[in-house]
Amino acid sequence: MLALVPYLRGNEGVPVAQVAETFGVPRRQIVKDLNVLWFCGLPGAVTGEMIDVDMEALRGQGVVYVDNAEFLARPVRLTAREAVALVVALRTLRESARSDERDVIERALAKLESAAGDAAAASAAVEVVLDEHVDATLRDQLASAVRDRRRVHLTYLVPWRDERTERDVDPLRVLTAEGRTYLEGWCHRAEDLRLFRLDRVVGLDVLDVPADEHPDVPGRDLSQGVYRPHGEGPYAVLDLSPNAHWICEYYPVEDRQDRPDGVVRVTLRGDEEWLRRFVLRQTGTVRVVEPAALADDVRSRARLALGAYSEDEATGAPTVGRTREEESP
Repeated sequence: MLALVPYLRGNEGVPVAQVAETFGVPRRQIVKDLNVLWFCGLPGAVTGEMIDVDMEALRGQGVVYVDNAEFLARPVRLTAREAVALVVALRTLRESARSDERDVIERALAKLESAAGDAAAASAAVEVVLDEHVDATLRDQLASAVRDRRRVHLTYLVPWRDERTERDVDPLRVLTAEGRTYLEGWCHRAEDLRLFRLDRVVGLDVLDVPADEHPDVPGRDLSQGVYRPHGEGPYAVLDLSPNAHWICEYYPVEDRQDRPDGVVRVTLRGDEEWLRRFVLRQTGTVRVVEPAALADDVRSRARLALGAYSEDEATGAPTVGRTREEESP
């Protein structure tokens, strides 16, 4: 549309059909764009100051005249930054698209790279890697289920409970956020809207059951990130030593506080048993600040585990699973 206005300014009285042929789009698309332009202008413009389009053209007939559009005397060109952003965005979209959509994206990408010329060359330095562990067939099946409004059955891994769950889901959309691909849908097990990471879907069946309509369920707003703390359920306040800072990148932590001594304090939510096992697995690089009951339980279990080890008095080698009384002659 930014190219359409300068073209019309330089070709007063051009037939609508010729405009459509020049831009390679149907006549109805040109009429649709003209109806949008009729309400466009500079910031602060009021009625009478916006772009004026001939009424016959708005009905798709005759020729096109525009007025009040002197501020768009020539086509707007992409800057190098804009070209790179668009090229990388299209490449990312291509990685997450269904197989039957990729041809359209490839053609759009080729046109953009050709039009941008040298300005798009810098995009070659950007490597797009998106969910390399997600099977393309799985993504296509879910996208088709969304399109055909079919319910799906998922076998889904819940890592913080170390559990595989079985769920019937009404799929609403497949989306990409923060380098991951997700299915958003109404989970009948949770009776709520849920996001499912595709790399954690270990089984999928598209059911011969129509998905229920959920018109009153708004899609999740991802502008502030995928994970949103809900402030409910079991939690642990943890102090992470420098060797455990990776946890902040791998797990959805809350209330991060970086202290001068290099320790990071975070809140982590999850099933109580999972939190207990999680802390024990960190071999002393994580300390439980609260709740006190969890800290006591972790300390007690660690002592029990250490109690299963003893040192052979003769050889100095560790002996597992025997008490000193059992080692006595």
